[in-house]
Amino acid sequence: MPSPQGSSRRTFLAASGTGAAAVSLGLALPAARAGASQLALDGDEFDTLRLRWRDLTLGTGFDAKAEPYATKLAALGTAARTALATMAPATGSLWPDQPLTVPATGSANMSASYGRLSTMAQAWAQPGTGSTGDTALIAAVGRGLDHLHAQIYNESTKPFGNWWDWQIGSPRLLLDTAVIAYETLTAEQIAHYAAAVDHFVPDSAVAVYAGTSTGANRTDLCRVLATRGVLGKTAAKIALARDALSPVFPYVTTGDGLYADGSFIQHTWIAYTGSYGEVQIDGLSRLFALLAGSTWAVTDPNRQIILDSVERSYAPFIHDGLMMDCVNGRAISRQATDDQLMGRTIMAHIAMLALGASAAERDRWRSLIKGWVDRAPSVPVLADQRLSVANLALLRAAVDAAPSAAPAPTGPRLFPAMDRAVHRGTRFAASLSMSSHRIAYYENGNGENLRGWHTGSGMLAWWGEGFAGDQYSDAFWPTADPYRMPGTTVARKPLADGEGGAWGAARPATTWVGGAEDGTYAVVGQHLKGLSSTLTARTSWFFVGNEIVCLGAGITASDGAPVESVVDHRNLGAAGTNALTVDGRRLPATLGRHDTFRRARWAHITGHGGYVFPDGAAVQALREERTGTWRAINTGGTADPVTRRYLTLWCDHGTDPTDASYAYVLLPGARQLETAVRAADRDKVRVLANSASVQAISAHRLGLLAANFWTAGAIGGLAVDGPASVLVHTAHRMATLSLAAPERTGAPVELVWDRPVRSVATRDPRVEVLATGGSLRLRIAPGTTCGTVRTNVVLR
Repeated sequence: MPSPQGSSRRTFLAASGTGAAAVSLGLALPAARAGASQLALDGDEFDTLRLRWRDLTLGTGFDAKAEPYATKLAALGTAARTALATMAPATGSLWPDQPLTVPATGSANMSASYGRLSTMAQAWAQPGTGSTGDTALIAAVGRGLDHLHAQIYNESTKPFGNWWDWQIGSPRLLLDTAVIAYETLTAEQIAHYAAAVDHFVPDSAVAVYAGTSTGANRTDLCRVLATRGVLGKTAAKIALARDALSPVFPYVTTGDGLYADGSFIQHTWIAYTGSYGEVQIDGLSRLFALLAGSTWAVTDPNRQIILDSVERSYAPFIHDGLMMDCVNGRAISRQATDDQLMGRTIMAHIAMLALGASAAERDRWRSLIKGWVDRAPSVPVLADQRLSVANLALLRAAVDAAPSAAPAPTGPRLFPAMDRAVHRGTRFAASLSMSSHRIAYYENGNGENLRGWHTGSGMLAWWGEGFAGDQYSDAFWPTADPYRMPGTTVARKPLADGEGGAWGAARPATTWVGGAEDGTYAVVGQHLKGLSSTLTARTSWFFVGNEIVCLGAGITASDGAPVESVVDHRNLGAAGTNALTVDGRRLPATLGRHDTFRRARWAHITGHGGYVFPDGAAVQALREERTGTWRAINTGGTADPVTRRYLTLWCDHGTDPTDASYAYVLLPGARQLETAVRAADRDKVRVLANSASVQAISAHRLGLLAANFWTAGAIGGLAVDGPASVLVHTAHRMATLSLAAPERTGAPVELVWDRPVRSVATRDPRVEVLATGGSLRLRIAPGTTCGTVRTNVVLR
């Protein structure tokens, strides 16, 4: 399976200090020489690449005596000396706590052992560690590499446990360590290590773009091959690595990889722009930099797709320096990796990639980074000791070189290929996670993310103005109620750890998931079916500036379990006493307090935001202290109890409801008075329909009409002959109609708008104009399977 038992590729590699590339890389290489196609060349170019890879691993351009580097380097030295003191080569282990022969954990322990050797080598090579140039330390590294080679990682061993350790985790760390310690190793030692890598990562590992050799995994395999080629001075290996990258570049329409709409999928069914996406941009940024200007430079024109992914795929999910968890897969359950660390690491990779981008791209990306750094909450990015020295130095250089700080964007972005959406108001960011027969409810595997059951059932995560960005990074995942993910409608039927199966096996048999957007507004919907339950519902979200209108209808189940629609599940931190006010009444901040409101019109949580219930709603409120452990959701986590306080708001539909519904407006970052005023303004946004056949709103002052048609139907002057999402925005005698067919069957969908239209100004080629005049008739052309199509018309 894809990663080590109880841990992640990131745990090993981050612990080893590997991260971003050097700040001041000498990218110019000697001109290509005759004979470059031979299996082995003169050592000059190989040596240049080896030294460059060393810089990529260790970082350059930083002052070891200045912070945050001084503290980071000192900690590196301490870790290295601890590893040296406890290293005890024996049959079946290099460290007593990392046995190599246990079938269940041996392969992961092998990677962990190589990780400790990498730490020791870095402490020897880096300045300011207290062990810089320590001959005893680097000699122990050589002995450790030899011991692991003799005991487990050699040409005679048959792989067991996790394939990733044998083909990616261990060889990456082995090769990086050998590059750092190169001058202290003999030719015989290097030959042994290279032969072992050749055994476990043969050329055939990248012969076919399938299985475990796709997307981020393929990038990692190419990284291993390229480093092996550099270390062993084998031109063919480097050329193979370069050429084997090419299948990673083009957009895909199914399976793993980047999609034209900005989606990134790994493991076939999982939205993975974070985590595996981080691995991919890390590997590609390094390999582009390593090979730039050399005989093996990456010149495939499709590499531009990777450069474009910075703004199309990665940036939309980075909020003030954190990577939204909706695209972090099972990594949300990892104790050592939170959304902030993931985001900051990806920012460093973007800075690395910028070194080989155009001047315009480089300036834009550095401005993005500076904006994220300036707005980052909690621990400042440039002082985050969890980042490697190389990453810290690279981010510092990017910020210093940025022409300006890019402001936070506003508006929606939809990612239909991975059932995700993002919306930003002027003071908040939100992400929406859905699932369908194309995208899993959640991913669990290797004992990770055992209770992520409902994270793909319409989870609406948000970060509001006036609230620190640690809502989900401050021990949310081990302490939150897994049945009460914000925004979801769920049956509280008890589920088993890993319910539904591992590696994306848990997928609903639904097709209607997606929506339409015009760059300013959006309408998104999900035909919801419960995980291992009979629950079914139609849920919609309308992104309207600083508001998100949330509708649910047709909520039906027969499991004998209560069904709830969770308005919010706010993490107040370890000691939060944020006030809850409902309809002007401030409630006592008493732990364990459970209130029921028969007809609430609005609610507000101090420091977080407001909630408006347009027609009044029966709302439950619970203030509680919740205790959990990381090990309960990830077998690799600690069993130490963690406690956080929560305020939860939900609509209780009772046991086995039939055609239940809800409606509320989320106002992230709103103040209490603003929330009360909005609740009194019934005309700002009106709910036109909320049924299992159509859900629609209008905002007359904005000239906005939006609807999700679950079947053929009509509302507000709009009519469609099949399932569709429709968004109409009218302004100054012009209108933009944005349409989507979320089921993506390719069947044509016809729309009639009962509004006089003079002419069509512009249209998407996938839109057929059937009539203008007294009304407008459009059709989404047959074969249109993904995304929004737009038509701009002139009104009479």
